Amino acid sequence: MKQPKAAGAGGQHHGGRIAYAVIVLVAVVSVFPLVWTAIAASRDNTRLAESPPPFWFGANLPKNLEIAWTDANLGLALFNTVLVAGSIALGTVLFGTIAGFAFAKLQFRFRNLLLMLTIGTMMVPPQLSVVPLFMAIAELEWTNQLQAVILPTLVSAFGVFFMRQYLVQALPTELVEAARVDGAHSLRIIWHVVFPVARPAMAVLGMLTFVMAWNDFFWPIIALTQENPTVQVALTSLGRGYIPDQSVIMAGALLGTLPLLLILALFGKQIVGGIMQGAVKG
Repeated sequence: MKQPKAAGAGGQHHGGRIAYAVIVLVAVVSVFPLVWTAIAASRDNTRLAESPPPFWFGANLPKNLEIAWTDANLGLALFNTVLVAGSIALGTVLFGTIAGFAFAKLQFRFRNLLLMLTIGTMMVPPQLSVVPLFMAIAELEWTNQLQAVILPTLVSAFGVFFMRQYLVQALPTELVEAARVDGAHSLRIIWHVVFPVARPAMAVLGMLTFVMAWNDFFWPIIALTQENPTVQVALTSLGRGYIPDQSVIMAGALLGTLPLLLILALFGKQIVGGIMQGAVKG
C-alpha cells in the first residue's frame, strides 16, 4: 500500500481519501439547509405539502422573492439590520479592545474583581433583563426605535474577555512600557500599539458579533414593530394567516441570508488571513 509522502520544511501536506471524504461530507451537510431553502422558495405551497417533497428547483423563485420583499418590507428591514448589526459590531470591537487591553496590561485596584464580575454577567440569562430593560426604553421613549436595540448590546462581556485573552499573549508588556518611556499617553498607545497588534482578533470578533446581531430575534421582536423592523422581525409577518405560505417564508429567509453570504465572500479571506497572522505572531 502506497503511503502518503511526508511534507518537508515549507512543503504542503496532502490528506488521504478519508480526509477528503470527511471534508466533502461536512460541506454537503453544511450547504444543504441553504440549498433546501432556495429549492423551497422556488416552489409553491401546494408542492411543498406533497410527499416526497421536491428536491430540485422550480419556476416560482422570482415571484416568491417579490412577494416576500413587498409583504415583509424587507428593503427597510435590511437597511435597519445593516445599521444595527454594524453599530453593535463596531462598538463591541472598539470597547472590547480598549477594556481588554486595560484588563490585560494595566495595573489598577480591583482589576481581578472587576474582570470576574464582567465574566459573571455572561452567566446571567438574557431573559432576566427583559422586563427592566423594556421599562427603561419605555421611560426614554425609545420603543420601536433602533437605539433601543443597539445601545443595550453595544458592549459585551464576551468581547472584553475575548480581547483580554488575546492581548495577554499577543501584546508584549515591554512594547507598552517602551511606548510610555517615549512619552506616549494611553490613547496614543491604544491607537498606535494596541490596535495594530489586536487587528486579527478584532476582525474575528467583529464578524462573530455582526452575525449574532444580524440573527438576533429575541430582543428586537420585543423592542421593535413591523413599522420599523429588522430582518428577523420583518420575517415574522410572512408566517401569518390561516395557512402560511411556506414558499414565501423560505423566499424571505433566503433574502435575509444573502447579505451575510455576500459579506463572507468579500471579507472571508481577509478574516482567515488575520486569524493565521495572529496564530503565527502568538
